Amino acid sequence: MDTNWDCLLLDCRLASLNDNGRPYGTIDSAAVAWKDGSLVFAGPQAELPAAAKSLARQVESLGGAWVTPGLIDCHTHLVFAGDRAQEFEQRLNGASYEDIARAGGGIVSTVRQTRAASADELLAVSLPRARALLADGVTTLEIKSGYGLDLTSERKMLEVARRIGSELDVSVHTTFLGAHAVPPEFSGRQSDYVDEVCIHMLPALAGSGLVDAVDAFCEKIGFTPSETRRVLETAQALGLPVKLHADQLSDLHGAALVAEFGGLSADHIEYTSVQGVKAMAQAGTVAVLLPGAFHVLRETRLPPIEQLRAHGVAMAVATDLNPGTSPLLSLRLAMAMACTHFRLTPEEALRGTTLHAARALGLGDRGRLAVGLRADLAVWDIAHPAELCYWLGGAGPRQVYAGGKRLR
Repeated sequence: MDTNWDCLLLDCRLASLNDNGRPYGTIDSAAVAWKDGSLVFAGPQAELPAAAKSLARQVESLGGAWVTPGLIDCHTHLVFAGDRAQEFEQRLNGASYEDIARAGGGIVSTVRQTRAASADELLAVSLPRARALLADGVTTLEIKSGYGLDLTSERKMLEVARRIGSELDVSVHTTFLGAHAVPPEFSGRQSDYVDEVCIHMLPALAGSGLVDAVDAFCEKIGFTPSETRRVLETAQALGLPVKLHADQLSDLHGAALVAEFGGLSADHIEYTSVQGVKAMAQAGTVAVLLPGAFHVLRETRLPPIEQLRAHGVAMAVATDLNPGTSPLLSLRLAMAMACTHFRLTPEEALRGTTLHAARALGLGDRGRLAVGLRADLAVWDIAHPAELCYWLGGAGPRQVYAGGKRLR
């Protein structure tokens, strides 16, 4: 065994999330180590192959702290300009999400502000939001486009997303969401805009290497199932994985539609039927639960949690960070909301922001603490992993590593 390790952390407890027969995949009296950005040891400290000081260049005792995989926020819209605090107030005064959208607010209002911002301005306002998520122990972020809605502006958003990853030394996975809303210049010509997305925008952006996956908003105030199918077919033809904003406000069978394409995830899914759940189970499509939007919109229709459990559908949890319906800057708070609103257990919530969130992004190299996976991990001064969902706010992780590089 090559034991010239970069770092070895001793005297800790691992929430490894491996299937070892214990809750959270717990390993007591543990150690974890890495070299060249990958884990080389994650197990009982007594099983280390030699004296600790001889194994690694850096050795540190954690004094009984817990270590989890780095958290993964697998659904965000964090690159945007402006905010929509006034719409929040309007909703509290009785306006619905659909009322605001049809009056020219909602997504389109953010589009106007995002188009007007330069790339540098967009980066400057987006970085603090990304840093807030990282302060919670996040080491991988998904960032969607969808507030540009023309080729130039969508490209700008995706380029800014890539720059965020470079500036903060974290993994950023980009998702093209051109089919988010119909821009003003295509008002009354929704089908023509779908042509623009499928014939011009998506092929051009896919060719630039800026797109890791493709998403769409399949909803009565978004795009029809047939229009969404065109987007998914185009993505598939370009060799890009797909996901979908599905069944958030009504059941248009979006979850079943994206499962038909072997989709990575179906997101929101408050109105998904048992048939949709079965389709997701068969396809291996992850259910991404977004309690922030549920909370802000004061929704009452719960996702089909018991059906998801019964059919073995993996459940991820994400912030859905966006300016209109989920201005949520904390993945740990999203975990707490998933427990309170959706009745997930704390272990399900942690798996939902690690193992299953990685699956929702098509990433098999992270989400657990196991030899060979990326050295993405967070160190917590807690007595039990349930505290990550129990406390509403408070201190974040003591240390965070992404690819073996210390971020905090």
